[in-house]
Amino acid sequence: MAIHESGEDYLETILVLGREKGNVRSIDIATDLGYSKPSVSRAMGILRNSGYITINESGHILLTETGREKAEQIYDRHRTITRYFQEILKVSPENARNDACRIEHDLSEETYQKLKEALNTSEK
Repeated sequence: MAIHESGEDYLETILVLGREKGNVRSIDIATDLGYSKPSVSRAMGILRNSGYITINESGHILLTETGREKAEQIYDRHRTITRYFQEILKVSPENARNDACRIEHDLSEETYQKLKEALNTSEK
């Protein structure tokens, strides 16, 4: 199922917060992204109905296998683009992170692979 950019941002946030905190709740996502609790609740309903997350009886949000795969994919793109901007283009860390967040969803697979190749070449 296709997922919109905002859904990808939510999945990525759930993944990262889960690694940092262990348990993720809607309020954690709202705080991290700066969104309202009702907006996050609505998004969680959409992600749950789409099979990307589950919410347990304690209100903790868990990625399904499909959700984790998608979140890992987006997070890998984010990290790779950020590294490329910092290491190759010498962009400041803050701008590299912010710009990577903006384009990680729209970058073609071909361009993404070329960025990865450029990073691997620069490491040698």
